[in-house]
Amino acid sequence: MGLPRDIAQFLVLQTIIGAARMVLETGEHPGQLKDRVTSPAGTTIAGLQVLEEKGVRGAFINAVVAATERSRELSRSI
Repeated sequence: MGLPRDIAQFLVLQTIIGAARMVLETGEHPGQLKDRVTSPAGTTIAGLQVLEEKGVRGAFINAVVAATERSRELSRSI
C-alpha cells in the first residue's frame, strides 16, 4: 500500500513478535487478545473480516492437518 518493502517487512515482523509476546506474557487465548485490541469499526477488524471471508483460518487448519498426516506417513516409512 505504498510502504517500501523493508519498512513493510519490519512492521509485519514487529506485529508478529508483539502478538506472540502478548500471548506468552498474558497467558490469554489469542482470540481473547484479538477481541481486546480490535474496535468494531476499526482497521484491524476490517482486515480480519477479509481474512475470514477468504477462508484463511480454514487454510491454516488444513495446512496443519496435511503436515501432520505427512509426518505420520514419513515416520511409518522409517
